[in-house]
Amino acid sequence: MLSKIHLENILFLDIETVPQHANFSDLDTDLQKLYADKTEYQRKDEFTAEGFYDRAGIWAEFGKIVCISVGYFKIKDAVRTFRTTSFHGDEQNQLLAFKTLLEEHFNKQYHVLCAHNGKEFDFPFIARRMIINGITLPFKLDLFGKKPWEIPHLDTLEMWKFGDYKHYTSLKLLTKILDIPSPKTDIDGSQVRDVFYVEKDIARIVDYCERDVVAVAQIVLRLRNEALLQVTEITSV
Repeated sequence: MLSKIHLENILFLDIETVPQHANFSDLDTDLQKLYADKTEYQRKDEFTAEGFYDRAGIWAEFGKIVCISVGYFKIKDAVRTFRTTSFHGDEQNQLLAFKTLLEEHFNKQYHVLCAHNGKEFDFPFIARRMIINGITLPFKLDLFGKKPWEIPHLDTLEMWKFGDYKHYTSLKLLTKILDIPSPKTDIDGSQVRDVFYVEKDIARIVDYCERDVVAVAQIVLRLRNEALLQVTEITSV
C-alpha cells in the first residue's frame, strides 16, 4: 500500500518541544499543582514535580514547540531531490506558517503527513498547541468525524509495528537496523531543553530537527525498497 503513494504527495515532518517556561517556579500556583497531578503516575516517589519539570515539553498542556521542520520530495525527469525547511521563533507564528504550508501546498485529498511516532506525538501536539494559540485547525489536522481510513497521516513507527501494537522502536534504533545514517550525531531529545534555554542555540535545534525529517524519509524509502537519499540529493531551503 505504501508503494502506491507518490513520494511527492508526502510531507515529512518533525517537531522539537520544550517546557513552556525555563523553570518550574515560573508557573503560577494553579499550573504547578496541575503539573504535579498530571505527572504523578510517571514520577511516582522518585521525583518532585519541580524535579520532573525538565520533561514538561512532552505534554502540550505544559510545553511548547520551538521548531517545526518539514521535508518533501521533488522528482523531475527521474531526478530526485529532497528539500527541507523549518519554522522557528514565536510559537504562534510557527504554527501559522505551518498551517499556511498545509493549506496552500499540501491541501489535496491525496496529500499525507508523515512522522515517526507522529500519531502519538507530533500530530496531536501540533493540533493542541494550535488550539491553545487560538488557531483554527487545518483540514489535515482536524480529525473530528473522520473514519480511520480518511485520516491523512502516516507513521513510520506504526508501519514498523506491522500490527504489533505493544512494540516500540525509537527512530535511532530503526535507522541503525535499516542501515540508515543516524540523525542523532549531535544532540538527542533529552538535551533540547538545555540547548534552548541554557545555550540559546536555536540553529543547533533546527539542524537536529531537519536531520530527523531526513531520517523519516529514508525509512519510508527503505520500506518501499528504494534507494536511500544521497547527500547531494538533500537541500535546505
